[in-house]
Amino acid sequence: MLKINDLRKQYDRFSLKASLDIKEGVITGLIGQNGSGKTTLFKSILGLISTDGGQISLFGKDSQRLTAKDKEKLGVVLSDSGFSGYLRIIDILSILEAMYPAFDKAFFLKQLDRFQLPKEKFLKDFSTGMKAKLKVLVAISHQAELLILDEPTAGLDVMTRDELLDLLRDYMEQDDRRSILISSHISSDLESLCDDLYMIDEGRIILHEETDVLLSDYAVLKATEEQFAELDKSFILRFKKGRFGYSCLTNQKQFYLENYPAIALEKGTIDTVTALMIRGDKL
Repeated sequence: MLKINDLRKQYDRFSLKASLDIKEGVITGLIGQNGSGKTTLFKSILGLISTDGGQISLFGKDSQRLTAKDKEKLGVVLSDSGFSGYLRIIDILSILEAMYPAFDKAFFLKQLDRFQLPKEKFLKDFSTGMKAKLKVLVAISHQAELLILDEPTAGLDVMTRDELLDLLRDYMEQDDRRSILISSHISSDLESLCDDLYMIDEGRIILHEETDVLLSDYAVLKATEEQFAELDKSFILRFKKGRFGYSCLTNQKQFYLENYPAIALEKGTIDTVTALMIRGDKL
């Protein structure tokens, strides 16, 4: 669906060098702090900025050779883009009908009612949640095969986030060939939605794992000085020394459960894995 090989982009104080493979039928999450390279990566994929090397393939084609029809198969939400605040939804309807031959007007209108989005109100008067719902609805209403979503749930309350995530799940259930690439600061969103996860830090991919594997096989060991000294570190990915001992990230939880039952162990989550992968030390 989307394959990125050794993509490079250089700025004065930041460089991106990344490879990803977004497969058909899969929801892939991109995790990273502010400034880690998520938005740069998304804009590179979409051709909104020039790149300094590497290859981007979309729908089996070089991204630079995509036709207008190919691009209709993309649905996009970027955090810093959207329609003019002086448009109303009734104005946007005619734009979408003109832009996308596959635009599903009946579906779009049904979802407007579902999410109570007023057709006659200017977008500048919409709440943050209303704007976010509209962005996602526009992205999925023209039978897109790949959604690229940059922080679509940022700044939203729990109820609104849940509504948007349900909308994305419905979108995927309608066609098993569809895919989503989504970034978010909210780990619970990604844990409940994504099949696959990439972690990016300072422009580099530092971890790629299936969500189920991360949640089942990753763990943080809490070891004393003595326990750490005697620990088999073959499966330790990162460690961090603290005031009362060591926190050690592993992707082989069962090995340490069986061989070191005296060591305290915490189940891995996206937050704990991210914190140690970014702030922890390599052996």
